[in-house]
Amino acid sequence: MSYQEAYSSYHATNLDAQTSRASPIELVLLLTDGLLEELARARAHIVGKRYEARAASINKCTDIINGLSSSLDFESGGEVVANLANLYEFCVQHLNAAGVKQDPKMVDEVVKIMTTIRQGWGGVQARNG
Repeated sequence: MSYQEAYSSYHATNLDAQTSRASPIELVLLLTDGLLEELARARAHIVGKRYEARAASINKCTDIINGLSSSLDFESGGEVVANLANLYEFCVQHLNAAGVKQDPKMVDEVVKIMTTIRQGWGGVQARNG
């Protein structure tokens, strides 16, 4: 087993352990943290002109954002949830455009939005224990 395979196996086991005992807010925070890590990789792939890796990374980011969006409770969330859904949709569209235009600044804009959203969820978690 290579170092990368061992690390991936450890990371998957650690993530399984974290998610098995996580609250819904903690799951959102875990997904958002993973998204922010993948956004950094996507940006690096754009800068490095690694087109296949960029496409795979942006697809992974899009999948995570779509997962976050699909977990929103539109029935009881009201305007806040509608705004979050709009932000998630904007981020997906912006990431796809970043890949087409090869523009790392567009990825940076998504990072800023997702960092702000993550801080908001972190505040919710802090208030609710």
